Amino acid sequence: MQRVEPALMNTYSPFPVTFVRGSGCELYDAKGRRYLDCLGGIAVVSAGHANPEIAAAITDQANKLMHVSNIFLSEPMLSLAQRLRRSAGEWGQVFFCNSGAEANECAIKLVRKHGNPGRYKIVCAFNGFHGRTLATLAATGQPTKWQGFEPLPNGFVHVPFNDLAAFEEAVDAETVAVMVEPVQGEGGVVPATKDFLKGLRDLCDIRGLALIFDEVQSGMGRSGSWWAFQEYGVRPDIFTVAKGLANGLPIGACLAAEQWSQSFKPGDHGSTFGGGLMASRAALATLDFLESNGCLKNARERGAELSQALAGLPHLKEVRGLGLMIGAVLDQPRAKEVVKGVLEQGLVVNATSENVIRFLPPLVITSEQVQEAAAILGEFLKDHIR
Repeated sequence: MQRVEPALMNTYSPFPVTFVRGSGCELYDAKGRRYLDCLGGIAVVSAGHANPEIAAAITDQANKLMHVSNIFLSEPMLSLAQRLRRSAGEWGQVFFCNSGAEANECAIKLVRKHGNPGRYKIVCAFNGFHGRTLATLAATGQPTKWQGFEPLPNGFVHVPFNDLAAFEEAVDAETVAVMVEPVQGEGGVVPATKDFLKGLRDLCDIRGLALIFDEVQSGMGRSGSWWAFQEYGVRPDIFTVAKGLANGLPIGACLAAEQWSQSFKPGDHGSTFGGGLMASRAALATLDFLESNGCLKNARERGAELSQALAGLPHLKEVRGLGLMIGAVLDQPRAKEVVKGVLEQGLVVNATSENVIRFLPPLVITSEQVQEAAAILGEFLKDHIR
């Protein structure tokens, strides 16, 4: 491990390695050593590292115009909004920002504005993760992450994930929305059941609530469809996206059905850099690349292949997920040790809990790379875990 860098706040350190370049699913450190990246910047680098088509789009835009205020319309931002609408099935209006937390903040503010003055509560799931701002931290159903930051904003109620009866019981006259991830990411890669999401849709329809899906990690083709909710056949009223949208440039978006989006008026919300020209061009190029190169199909096929390869490894009691969003569950709480060990063998993954190893590779991963990843993990488990 490298020492803590004194110029940086101690939030992500110590740093195990310094990467200096990449290509596709491969990363290289400062010494020129190759690593197989099965984390993808935590579901960000969907089209692969140093993608030449996206780099060309960014360069072209940088040579034209890099930034104007959102007081003015830009063609890349409008084109991206239209493209996101199409990907979702030709519905909704879009707000652009810079991250998943900001996209979720937008969703929270939107439903509260709609529900004022008496309806403001949002029912969320334990082990869900929605960001690290104060409001999105309050929505996050992981009390250990709240410690040291209380009092958090009120109005967020947490109940067990995949427990429809608990959600129904939690709704009261002050509730305005339900907010969940179709697949819990930081909570251990736990997919929702189809009956649960369909039940939430019915509950929200009956009670006049907004159904919000946080697709920050599960979206952008990772599930095998553009959005995980399409895999389930359940359409939300609002969904959020960030991470893989621009293959590494910071951008987030909140898309809402007009019944809800029209609650915002000019001045209610904004973002200085949201929908900026550079990030929007990168996002459009990312969408083009994923579509033209069959990456959604690859996510389904390679995801099934990786799940099958992992299922046969020692000390894994479960492999779960959707598409190329996969959690390998150890039979003992040693995930961090495993992640460190396989990194030394050239495989990049991470741990989301004491016993879950998370795989979020770029959607361009090949069959050969899938087998290489499983082989590296399998060898480490066989040799080092008893």
